[in-house]
Amino acid sequence: MEQLQDKKFQSFEDLEVYKAARSFRKGIYSLCRSLPQFEKFALVTQMRRAAISITNNIAEGHGRYHLPDQIRFALQTRGSLRELIDDLNICADEKYVPPEQLGKLKEAGWNVLKILNGWIRYLRDKRIQNPAAFKDEGTSYAAKHDALFDDFSDPI
Repeated sequence: MEQLQDKKFQSFEDLEVYKAARSFRKGIYSLCRSLPQFEKFALVTQMRRAAISITNNIAEGHGRYHLPDQIRFALQTRGSLRELIDDLNICADEKYVPPEQLGKLKEAGWNVLKILNGWIRYLRDKRIQNPAAFKDEGTSYAAKHDALFDDFSDPI
């Protein structure tokens, strides 16, 4: 019983991927405040929604307690993150922001992606280490959800 008391519950806020994503989201929000007014209802809205999606998906996936759901939300996070990096390219192409500022934000985004890919690998490895724990209605977890594991390598 003493061991259970020593083991502290880990909130999504304790995850390194969440911490990095939250910091990145703050940087994106700061950038959005400096974009031209005419982008307020186009690019700014899109960027803010993608930035919110990144941290929201990490939090929601962590709260699901079911491995396939956690992986699905992590993959959605990865999509939103790449979308946001492309939005930063738009800012660069349109010369909305100094290159140094964009460079730092893009570097932070690629860092979040690196940590996120590690999180996805960790979740995938949980399945490999104990496939019997992920049986669902007589169908093996691996057979039912292999599509989730098709592309976990991400060259960075």
